[in-house]
Amino acid sequence: MVPKRITVMCADDHPLMRDGIAFALQQESDIELVAQAENGTNAVKAFRHHLPDVTLMDLQMPEMDGIEAMSEILAEYPKARIVMLTTYSGDVQASRALKLGAMGYLLKGLLRTDLVKTIRAVHSGVRCVPSEVANEIATHLAVDHLSERELQVLRLVADGTSNKVIADVLGVTEDTIKGHMRNVMLKLQANDRTHAVTIATKRGYLKG
Repeated sequence: MVPKRITVMCADDHPLMRDGIAFALQQESDIELVAQAENGTNAVKAFRHHLPDVTLMDLQMPEMDGIEAMSEILAEYPKARIVMLTTYSGDVQASRALKLGAMGYLLKGLLRTDLVKTIRAVHSGVRCVPSEVANEIATHLAVDHLSERELQVLRLVADGTSNKVIADVLGVTEDTIKGHMRNVMLKLQANDRTHAVTIATKRGYLKG
């Protein structure tokens, strides 16, 4: 009797990434790619139709991002096994995805070495988190996360908005905004505003 193959769906907005994953899985006799999707909305629809054993879900996609799509799928299918795909080992998004039910996290730079073994491990019920991601999460566990107001200020700074304009938008004084940015730079160990935005984007506070 031929053992049942592990069925996989891949959701990623980059065709080359989907093609690369499809090619890699073609080489495996125990794994079958049964569906692909280019955004989160279609990923949810494709999951309902195919009910794959393992889903590879890109974190950043148009229409609906990977975390939203994952949450919607898990709300309907709590036993779904979803692995998040990402370019960055951002500890904030990694923590959020894992807390919401992701079974694994796969860095796109490590697909060549980790893709197949991650699919097999997750299918068998083992949670897979690359050491780079786990280290990022552990490193920043003791650091206070940014407050909602600090995030609001930082997003406006990232858009190139001046302190004065931010103060007007939020209905506070310019000194208050400067205080928020001082706290942000202290928490992120940033040298200046630009550095703070760069670190926040890399760590997953801001969508990059």
